[in-house]
Amino acid sequence: MFRVALANIRFPATRDESVRLAEEAIAQASKEQAGIICFPECFVPGYRVGKSVAPPDRGFLESAWAAIGASAAKGKITVALGTERVANGGALVATVLVINANGTVAGFQDKVQLDPSEDGTYTPGSERQVFRTGPLTFGIVICHEGWRYPETVRWAVRRGAQLVFHPHFHEAEGGSYRPSTFADPANSFHEKAMLCRAAENTCYIATVNCAGAGSPTTSAVVRPDGTLLTYQPYGQEGLLVADIDLSIATGLLAARCKYAS
Repeated sequence: MFRVALANIRFPATRDESVRLAEEAIAQASKEQAGIICFPECFVPGYRVGKSVAPPDRGFLESAWAAIGASAAKGKITVALGTERVANGGALVATVLVINANGTVAGFQDKVQLDPSEDGTYTPGSERQVFRTGPLTFGIVICHEGWRYPETVRWAVRRGAQLVFHPHFHEAEGGSYRPSTFADPANSFHEKAMLCRAAENTCYIATVNCAGAGSPTTSAVVRPDGTLLTYQPYGQEGLLVADIDLSIATGLLAARCKYAS
């Protein structure tokens, strides 16, 4: 068994608050004896499409990552931090920074497949990788990638991932349906896609969103057979903690796919 934590916390009001909230969540996840914690998409400094977020700042990001790395080392917990980075040439990339439990940097997983609404803000990445912490091998697909592109999850599972994290940011729109149960048939396709990604690859899926009133999606963990393990009540801020059985995340169906690249 391996314990994971999902930071289903509010959207940060400022970039400094994003760091403080991340540090608090890491400390709490450590107390809960989780081996890893994952944050929503671009949580530090905040997902900026359609939101009021301070302009990209390489210096702030490096300082924030150092502070969060220190929190990871103090709590002895691996961190998958939704953030952004300023690439060579100044391009802004939506990414997840993976920090080892000793505070060192394991690497980045950039968002390769952008939603059309993001084209004027972010630049797509070009590579994928898997990461390891203790007995867990995991991949990361960010928001739009996991909902609409099944091959992104399959890529990671075929390379040994037992769990694929899906950090995203999804807030309520005016007049939208307000769900109260995960994958409600009256709601959009998004949460149902997470059930499919798990079942079609025989892996765990851990999807994580910010807490927000009327949010159309919430944080959840899905078993390798496509059934729901647990989910966070909609709009309720806090950590979602789950114990996953790595022995049943065999990747069997991903491995049998004849059309995977």
